[in-house]
Amino acid sequence: MRKLFGTDGIRGVAGEFPLDKKTIYAIGRALGDHVPPGQRRIVIGQDTRESSGWIADVLSGGLRDSGVHVESAGVIATPGIAYLTRTRGFSAGVVVSASHNPWQDNGIKVFGSDGYKLADEIELEIETEIFALLKEHHAFTPAIPSGFSIPGDEHLRHAYVQSLAHPIPGAERLHAVIDCANGAASALAEKVFAGGGLQLHMTHSAPNGHNINEKCGALHPDIVAAEVVARKADFGICFDGDADRALFTDHRGQVVNGDAVMLLLARQLKEQGRLAGDTVVATTMSNMGLEIALREAGIKMLRAPVGDKYVLEEMKKHGAVLGGEQSGHIILARESTTGDGMLTAVHVLEVLARSGKQLCDLVAGLKVFPQIIKNIRVREKRPLDQLPEVLTAIGAAEKELDGNGRVNVRYSGTETLARVMVEAASEETIHRHANAIGAAIQKALGA
Repeated sequence: MRKLFGTDGIRGVAGEFPLDKKTIYAIGRALGDHVPPGQRRIVIGQDTRESSGWIADVLSGGLRDSGVHVESAGVIATPGIAYLTRTRGFSAGVVVSASHNPWQDNGIKVFGSDGYKLADEIELEIETEIFALLKEHHAFTPAIPSGFSIPGDEHLRHAYVQSLAHPIPGAERLHAVIDCANGAASALAEKVFAGGGLQLHMTHSAPNGHNINEKCGALHPDIVAAEVVARKADFGICFDGDADRALFTDHRGQVVNGDAVMLLLARQLKEQGRLAGDTVVATTMSNMGLEIALREAGIKMLRAPVGDKYVLEEMKKHGAVLGGEQSGHIILARESTTGDGMLTAVHVLEVLARSGKQLCDLVAGLKVFPQIIKNIRVREKRPLDQLPEVLTAIGAAEKELDGNGRVNVRYSGTETLARVMVEAASEETIHRHANAIGAAIQKALGA
């Protein structure tokens, strides 16, 4: 069982294990040792957190000491590193980012030479070497030059931007508000969307190292929604800290989440005859309403565990070309190997420009079941089947719902949280069962 890697890389508080300098250096060494012989090159990128620069420096030091040549793209979206890795012949790609987490946190994400996130078994092998290196007194080399990762190679960032930016007929008639979450999109989004002809108003695009995700971006879509209404814009886009996901708002200020975006794109692809197998892969968190709306459109929906790497695994298994998460991670497999917020936004913009319709009209038909997600801080992540009181609470909820709702309880892959999701026809029902299950978890594992 992996101890460092979660559902989206290694994550924690910057400066504390496993993101202390000694461990970061060991991660670089272990990752470098897993790069196969030959042209051993790794590209590294980062988000805008205060700690991202020094973490990238220490990590690069470990990689170089393992004999790997390191090139930096500086501040760039996570999917940008995936794109560069697979198109520029790199052996691997690394991103220093904690995505939607607060600025005090950070993380390390790794892509293989094919641009896909590493398989769980490979992450376990790397972990084993990391712990072995940590036992060696000479694992950390303090004399690592600072600032290696900044500003990075502008040509690398430009290559990613150019892969997304292209004229979109009809886009010049549209006005959008774009919220960059003071993250990686701040350096990229305007270049991508101005190139498409869209009229733009940029917001939260002035990172200072501490304001990433702070009351902005995909965590707070209500902020961009209010701005859209105030400016009488056609729609809004909000990214998270590393721009691997995007949420939208329509001209009325209504939030359009990942479920609605999947419905919009699935209908479009099916109409074009490009939705392979008429199948979409969502996760256990996607609303029942999406499944019903897709079924009415003649589209089958499969569910994968939460985490875009698991969505992608299910997509590859069934040959699907579209998948994603309610949170806004959307995978368009013909063009990308991971969730890409800006690529998703380009596709949504194309549909809006071509159709001449409002975003709210394009997602009509999605009847959302009331849903609640309750987060409970836990001291440890014990298997649920070892918690009889929790199982009893879950069983009672499922028996009452009797197929007219859903319960999903899981641990966060990136934080010490248990997440309780309940869906049902009434607000009273979802709150009652979520509170009962949450109380059982709190009693058994509360921090």
